[in-house]
Amino acid sequence: MTGRHSVEKIGGTSMAATATLFDNVLIAGRSGSELYNRIFVVSAYAGMTNLLLEDKKTGEPGVYQRFVADDEGADGWRRAMDDVRRAMHERNATMFARPASRAEADAFVDARLDAVADCLDDLARLRSHGRFCVKEQLVTARELLAGLGEAHSAHSTSLMLRDRDVNALFVDLTGWDQEDLRTLDERIEEALGDVDLATTMPIVTGYAGCRGGMVRRFSRGYTEMTFSRIAVLTGAREAIIHKEFHLSSADPKLVGEDKARKIGRTNYDVADQLANLGMEAIHPGAGRGLRQTDIPLRVRNTFDREDPGTLVSGTYVSDVPRVEIVTGICHMQALQFFEQDMVGVKGYDSAILDVLARHGLWIVSKSSNANTITHYLSASADAVKKVIADLENAYPDAAISAHPVAMVSVIGSDISRPGLVPDALRALEDAGISMIAMQHQIRNVDVQFIVEGRNFERAIRVLHKALVERDELAGEGRRAA
Repeated sequence: MTGRHSVEKIGGTSMAATATLFDNVLIAGRSGSELYNRIFVVSAYAGMTNLLLEDKKTGEPGVYQRFVADDEGADGWRRAMDDVRRAMHERNATMFARPASRAEADAFVDARLDAVADCLDDLARLRSHGRFCVKEQLVTARELLAGLGEAHSAHSTSLMLRDRDVNALFVDLTGWDQEDLRTLDERIEEALGDVDLATTMPIVTGYAGCRGGMVRRFSRGYTEMTFSRIAVLTGAREAIIHKEFHLSSADPKLVGEDKARKIGRTNYDVADQLANLGMEAIHPGAGRGLRQTDIPLRVRNTFDREDPGTLVSGTYVSDVPRVEIVTGICHMQALQFFEQDMVGVKGYDSAILDVLARHGLWIVSKSSNANTITHYLSASADAVKKVIADLENAYPDAAISAHPVAMVSVIGSDISRPGLVPDALRALEDAGISMIAMQHQIRNVDVQFIVEGRNFERAIRVLHKALVERDELAGEGRRAA
């Protein structure tokens, strides 16, 4: 299993567009041997993991959060579980033409949901006895629930491929009925070690039951970690992510579809910057494994069958210095820690980092001078207030404050072109946008501009126009569709 095959990950939105997925990705005009030498790692159908855990964006509770809160006793989480069952059955009803296949898919869903519901019932009875601490078991319950979404999508996809005479193999990495948790690598090697990729198309669950827990370690980015490790362990020639959009120079909805340029090539350094900003290019941990083993990553648009997508490699640098992408974060908090006695004294920085880590806040960037340390956090104001309270207890003489800001970042594999920063500052000034702060790293991969939140979208448009649209050197990519 080395060198000839690709490993391809399909996102939740693409999975939900079933007909398009089959026409543009899974089958895409192929027949016979052309169908094979491809391993597919699938996400849950869009919205399904939200129903199982909680809504990723709004926090609306799913089965897990209702169980943890003991919402209305057993009725709360059971009703949420019924919602999941109904959603999975409805999804199956829209996908299967053969009644027998639909019945098989529904039976699979029912068996898995019933098994996990029995586990939650047992845990609820144990929890009702006040002397038992079930904190660790709750973590396990979250893992079990997360795996249900990918098990459903992988099983249903393999059935639909079978109905189209494709020799698809449902590869279940969830380990839902196994007590011995192995490492992720061991789970993958055991499942795929004997598969003949020349004649078989594995459809693999993006969730893998493994030591340490996938959700615990990688949050909702676990599917990309499974995808990355499979590519590395099987020696794939290429790793491919199928998304619902092109990787473009900016959000087409912000700058206009006629102005956004599709990025033809870039490198893993740029992918890391995007991940740091919360952009869905690839999880940084997943990108690390691919980069270290020299496996190129291709990001393709599921809805644009003929387009080759964006190729991400470890060695690529643009022929001429230029900005490739303008993006950012609209809602951030700038946490400022001022202490006059900080000059020449060590320990302040590590102490602040310890508090931020304890509260689980994402640090996008930070800066410091003689007596001030500022962290730019992708976090809510309420979460940062808790951090401030802890720091004030530890450092009563320090002046600690937080301010809502936005960050606009210009990114490229090499942005060292002369005059880039002056051009950016002039464009912002001409547009009447005040800059609060700016950071330009030595490696010339990105420049971060801190602005007021109300200026976020306008700043992206202004900088994209000044640094991409007007730059004659930025003509590599065609217009984004």
